[in-house]
Amino acid sequence: MPIATMLDYDFMRTAFAAGFVVALVAGAVGYFLVLRNLTFAGHALSHVGFAGATGALLVGLAPFWGLLILTLAAGTAMGLLGERLRGRDVAIGVILSLSLGLGVLFLHLYTAYAAQATALLFGNVLGVSGDNLRDLALLAVASLVALAAISRPLLFATLEPELAEAKGLSLRLVSVLFLLIVAVAVAEAIQIVGILLVFALMVGPAAAALRLTTSVKAGVAVSVLLAATETSAGITLAYLTDAPPTFWITLLSSAIYLLALLVPQGGRAAAPREGERAGLLEP
Repeated sequence: MPIATMLDYDFMRTAFAAGFVVALVAGAVGYFLVLRNLTFAGHALSHVGFAGATGALLVGLAPFWGLLILTLAAGTAMGLLGERLRGRDVAIGVILSLSLGLGVLFLHLYTAYAAQATALLFGNVLGVSGDNLRDLALLAVASLVALAAISRPLLFATLEPELAEAKGLSLRLVSVLFLLIVAVAVAEAIQIVGILLVFALMVGPAAAALRLTTSVKAGVAVSVLLAATETSAGITLAYLTDAPPTFWITLLSSAIYLLALLVPQGGRAAAPREGERAGLLEP
């Protein structure tokens, strides 16, 4: 189909707008998620959301709100573990598997929503409605404002946790607040790439940005730019080829990360420069 006519359709314009909104949040939040080594925890939140979404369908509620509520609850619980959450791969894996199992049970109890469950698992950006876009935009604004508000203490707690705690910063509170933001970002990303492939949008661009940059501001900017580019290009390629947008987004995310691995480091590190680290200690 001619690419010139792509934006003639309302659903395509809505898809691009939704993709940009979600990419903005996923790129920014994902950068800190990777920096804090909590990518597996973020993936587990998406599976918890599947149980919430299918449970909401079972009782007649909108799946997005069930997904959001349960991911927020799980994010709070994970955040209360504080720094102990790192390295708890086995416990997180058990929660992940249990959540998927509960989702399957809820679908078994009411199979009429199997089609909606498929959209949750694999995403359906072309099916985002105007009301969905409004909700995504409001949540995105709230998430980015909250992330900006805690970014300095979050970075301090990430890079120098012992010193941050010694200076009176509550690592547990920072962890809870951050994982609540992650929960919202995961719930939004699921609308685009689905529960099973949320890694593509939350982790791929951020991991590539950490390979390509050495400062936090540049890293967040590159992560957002990559997420937005991958999403927009994925939707465009889906329009041209009739393949699912999720396939193209995940393919592009993986390809860009692999290309980033080939870039010589040249003194780069997967953390901010020492100057930025020292700057955190200034009043």
